[in-house]
Amino acid sequence: MNVNILAIESSCDETSASIISNGKILNNIVATQSVHEKYGGVVPELASRAHQQHLIPVVHEAIESSGIAKNELSAIAFTKGPGLMGSLMVGVSFAKSFAFALGIPLIDINHMEAHILAHFIDEPKPQFPFICLTVSGGHTQLVLVKDYLEMEVVGETMDDAVGEAFDKTAKLLGLPYPGGPLIDKYAKEGNPKAFQFPISDMPGLTFSFSGIKTAVLYFLRDNLKENSQFVEQNLADICASVQYTLIKTLMQKLKKAAKQYKIKDIAIAGGVSANSGLRNELELMSKELGWNVFIPKFEYCTDNAAMIAMAAHFKYQRSQFCDLDVSPEARLKI
Repeated sequence: MNVNILAIESSCDETSASIISNGKILNNIVATQSVHEKYGGVVPELASRAHQQHLIPVVHEAIESSGIAKNELSAIAFTKGPGLMGSLMVGVSFAKSFAFALGIPLIDINHMEAHILAHFIDEPKPQFPFICLTVSGGHTQLVLVKDYLEMEVVGETMDDAVGEAFDKTAKLLGLPYPGGPLIDKYAKEGNPKAFQFPISDMPGLTFSFSGIKTAVLYFLRDNLKENSQFVEQNLADICASVQYTLIKTLMQKLKKAAKQYKIKDIAIAGGVSANSGLRNELELMSKELGWNVFIPKFEYCTDNAAMIAMAAHFKYQRSQFCDLDVSPEARLKI
């Protein structure tokens, strides 16, 4: 008997649906919201409205392109959290209604766990236990992954996420939203040691990124007083220097965690895992320290329903279903 699961992702500003059949991802349909660009960041109310507009067409396309009829679905999976409450409610409400109408189980998925389990969509796949650095606009965590559904956060940021630091820097530089990928783009052309920014030295495996945001703010303010064209004349070097600092902060803690837990299988997940500088640094560390590094495809780094579907596959195997009265949890952690 085939196990076919429809998965829905609506945690922030990506509306996505995916079908997984017997553990194989058949598609990954994503509708991006461009409405936030002129505001320089995601506007929660606009995001939830856009999800309402995009969700049914995205689900329809996922089902139609999979060749699987609605009555052949075995379960409906959805992102429970963390995320924007309004956005999550759109996905949760649709999933509950669809599952109830079809009379099939409902599976709630932790968004951050799903980012990690995206590593099991394609080969090569990490071996348990492994350490995953999950980095996004809302989270920065070091996760000890013991099994598909057994994970422990062993380190995280005490304030801002690294993705927020990338985006805030981009905004200070006058770059359009989303700014993180543009920092990465310009950094390739600059000198990473042109300017120095502070690297936080928090105890243990704790991260902190509020300091560098403040440092960049004052750095730009002081230099623009002397030269109004400073940013335009030094954009690539500024981007490269900020990116270098942020990646070095991440790598210091990642190396410490790998040594502390005596683990060689190292993975990254989340939107910032698409950053080329971080990927390159991990590849260098794999050669220097003998790590087995696992980096997901770009399409599985940002928010997408394929990762939700993969997580749902493992929960379905263990009959871990939820009740129809389930509610979204905006601050749900692993």
